[in-house]
Amino acid sequence: MTPTENTTTTAENSHKTVLRSPLGILSTATATHGTGRDGDIPLPRLPGFVESAFSPLAYEAARLCLAEQPGDAARTAVALASTAGDTTTADLASSRMVSGRVHNPLLFMQATPNSVLGYLSREFGITGQMFSLSTLDDPLTELLSMADLLLEDPEVDRVLVMGVELGGGERLAAVYEELADGHGQPAPALPADAGLAAAVLLSRPGTGTPVSVRSAEAYENDGDTSADGTGTRAHPGSIQSLFDLVGLHRRLLQEGGSHLLPTDSRAPAFLLTADTEATTITRNETETHAHQ
Repeated sequence: MTPTENTTTTAENSHKTVLRSPLGILSTATATHGTGRDGDIPLPRLPGFVESAFSPLAYEAARLCLAEQPGDAARTAVALASTAGDTTTADLASSRMVSGRVHNPLLFMQATPNSVLGYLSREFGITGQMFSLSTLDDPLTELLSMADLLLEDPEVDRVLVMGVELGGGERLAAVYEELADGHGQPAPALPADAGLAAAVLLSRPGTGTPVSVRSAEAYENDGDTSADGTGTRAHPGSIQSLFDLVGLHRRLLQEGGSHLLPTDSRAPAFLLTADTEATTITRNETETHAHQ
């Protein structure tokens, strides 16, 4: 079994770790189900995982990233972030227990985020370090900081970072209200059976990374955490900033240039920059494939 480790941060941590060195983006992917967004997909079937969208969506986003950029699995690390893990499984398992129904052993197995990481490790032969992070802060900031740290290890060349977010009912809303501690931050506005996941494969800038990301100055946005400044106020642990990064990565591959990506209010922002020559090559390859 690949070694895993759980790390928890809290929204009370005012200090944000910034990137000590730039990161290069190798590939990005998203997977959404039941959200009403463009690109929603049927829930992928994942052997051994039932009822919940958490693990199937996490695996699908990771699969797309790794398929686009195959590499040395032995030198690949993985970090998965969510606020409370697989809340659908936790809700279902606790509801069955309270009602006196027979417990499903599959629910016990998949109750921790590390379960899907173990499956991912087996399918892709990944033997690098694996982490699951729980945070009320911006998951993108935590994941990029973790990737920056892991890439300091001379035995790690790539880090796959992922974020997963699920919808839920009244019980999940109550959990988020408790976690928000009266700060007025909303619960996820997703249908009960919906879910979304995003994955980004990172390395140090160089060949194969036409877009790089580095730390920028703290962004004073008075609660507006959207990349386009639309005034959207993120709920605790929202992975919207991961989706913003994926969207900006795809945009910069086509258009080049640079773009500032804000995260939480008064938290570090990130600057994404496209290497002009590399993006031109990528654009030409994309157009060539489209004509074939």
